[in-house]
Amino acid sequence: MSLYERVRDLPLRIEEYSLDGLELQARADFLRKTTVIRVRGDGEEGIGEDVTYEASEHDRLQERGPYLPLAGEWTIDTFSHHLARQALFDPPPEREVYVDYRRWAFESAALDLALRQAGISLGDAVGRAPEPVHFVVSMGLGSPPSTERAHAWLALYPELRFKLDASSEWSDDLIAELAATGAVDSVDFKGHYRGTTVETPPDADLYRRVAEALPDAWLEDPALTEETTPVLTPHRDRVTWDAVVHSVEDIEGLLWPPKTVNVKPSRFGSIERLFAAYDYCESRGIGAYGGGQWELGPGRGQIQLLASLFHPETPNDVAPREFNLEPVPALPESPLTVAARATGFFVE
Repeated sequence: MSLYERVRDLPLRIEEYSLDGLELQARADFLRKTTVIRVRGDGEEGIGEDVTYEASEHDRLQERGPYLPLAGEWTIDTFSHHLARQALFDPPPEREVYVDYRRWAFESAALDLALRQAGISLGDAVGRAPEPVHFVVSMGLGSPPSTERAHAWLALYPELRFKLDASSEWSDDLIAELAATGAVDSVDFKGHYRGTTVETPPDADLYRRVAEALPDAWLEDPALTEETTPVLTPHRDRVTWDAVVHSVEDIEGLLWPPKTVNVKPSRFGSIERLFAAYDYCESRGIGAYGGGQWELGPGRGQIQLLASLFHPETPNDVAPREFNLEPVPALPESPLTVAARATGFFVE
């Protein structure tokens, strides 16, 4: 039985839904906004989080209110098909991926509600028990780049692991300093974030220098060009993918069969596509690790729960949200114990 078959027929009764806005001035140039989706029925409430990055889209959604026709008697599967026919944005967003992000918010809320109405947890439904989650801290090193912040984190948490956003400004000395820490699990080249503020042009020299100096690190999302592909070919077992992975078909279409991929739930949009990816990776011996989207609310706990059920021992980019900010003591350390609620798709 596939993972999706374990949940697709769960009854789901929705009476109403509401929206709550969250925001955080994460940096001087980054006001993060998200929207919490709350669906209710039979005295229960299911929760999800829309992680669309465009702040104005959250303003527009919250001003419009609960306009979607979601009330009714469903199963997880019929609700998903119904949701796929709805205009989740009006007008359509500039980036098509935002539709999946919003769809995931509603589908995860619906799954949470259906599980609560059934009186079971997600672990019960899929036949798995949550395990402690190994996590990495994801960050860039600034411009001009500096290892100061990484060392500040390591001074507080000597066993901490990192997933670092690479830059063509990285010097050989800086890369050597990173290698000396022994704390870099992966390097993100962000070669597939075209048209975004984090888009990073392909750089064959950077790829070569990082791959050679950090021989144990995963090499995530390089841009493949005539110049970069020959540089990466000797290291292809360490090349992994994130931004391009939205479905099983995307994994199958990669240039090289991957050893591992970033299975980021919001990128898949639907529970069916996400669970199909988990099944596909497991059946073919492909590793998976989770990724975050600057969640401010329940979405962070949900991706931690998924990691605890499906890939707890990989370098999951699902650290507690406090690790997105400045180094402070007394934070939960890796591996993280995930306190799943007894019913639903939720972490207390």
